[in-house]
Amino acid sequence: MTFNIALVKGDGIGPEIIDSACKVLEKTGGKFAHTFNFASYKAGGTAIDECGVPLPKETIEGCLKSDSILLGAVGGPKWDSLPGELRPERALLGLRSALGVYSNIRPAKLFPALASACPLDRRISSQGFDIVIVRELTGGIYFGQSGRREGVNGTEAYDTECYSVKEIGRIGRVAFALAALRRKKITSVDKANVLESSRLWRETMHRLSAEHRDMEYEDMFVDNAAMQLIRNPSQFDVIVTSNMFGDILSDEASQLTGSIGMLASSSLGDGARGLYEPIHGSAPDIAGKGTANPIAAILSSAMMLRDSLKLIKEAEAIEKAVEATLSEGFRTPDIAEEGCTMIVGTDGMTERIIANLLK
Repeated sequence: MTFNIALVKGDGIGPEIIDSACKVLEKTGGKFAHTFNFASYKAGGTAIDECGVPLPKETIEGCLKSDSILLGAVGGPKWDSLPGELRPERALLGLRSALGVYSNIRPAKLFPALASACPLDRRISSQGFDIVIVRELTGGIYFGQSGRREGVNGTEAYDTECYSVKEIGRIGRVAFALAALRRKKITSVDKANVLESSRLWRETMHRLSAEHRDMEYEDMFVDNAAMQLIRNPSQFDVIVTSNMFGDILSDEASQLTGSIGMLASSSLGDGARGLYEPIHGSAPDIAGKGTANPIAAILSSAMMLRDSLKLIKEAEAIEKAVEATLSEGFRTPDIAEEGCTMIVGTDGMTERIIANLLK
């Protein structure tokens, strides 16, 4: 089979890690008799430099014509002084909106080989954990009205959190569908003791829970959820939450896996096409040094194979190759323990994963 994949490599280490994911996909295609046609498009800081805008029209059009999209990372200090509407990060919001992807799926799994890299006490990390955070992606405070105005104390800035029953219901249904394939436990995270938007969130989630009596369901305030992730992450199965809360909690969870360089994600809407990206940033401080961890991008490509292209065996092959490589002791600098003698760079980790993939 032939698939057309749009590549939005972005800034910083984005091009390096996406190149690694493409190498793994090409070898996977050779092993399972598939062809992946890649087409690159610009977004973020590089698009600002070359096109004057963070998200050119050509990028949106190319992504809409593809079977799915792989995204690297955008942003960097070079563009920090630009006004909000021209910041590289606007490309992410614009692309998500254009593609109609409203659910962001972020798995956070502690591989047994990386248990010692987890910052938690060994008694906790030895239990391991396998969590999926389902983040609402196109609503909430990131998409609400914002601006500045003059007040009695000088200039004021505001950002508005707004959610509808429809937005909450559709992300809730995604979470319940995922939980049905896993351990059938849902934790809905909000701040209903303070925020009206969270009270509507909780009411809507309760109605959905009543339709899924076979599921274990609980509400949890976001501050408690942040604490519980540190105290006992293995208690969670599927966490569903708002745009901003999901952004923060998934970054917290990433550190419990050993490094933010380990976490993949998918952004999906009602169709098969999805946007797949590692959750880490552009890391401009290590860009071009060949030391970036490509695993999150490679695992994102595996999620693409499974969720958008329905290539289950192929996705599993990549995931097993990653786990085998870690079990052999190979580490990029971000996940290397003191005294580790098998530290490799971006290319070295990619080559070892490919070697295990082809075994």
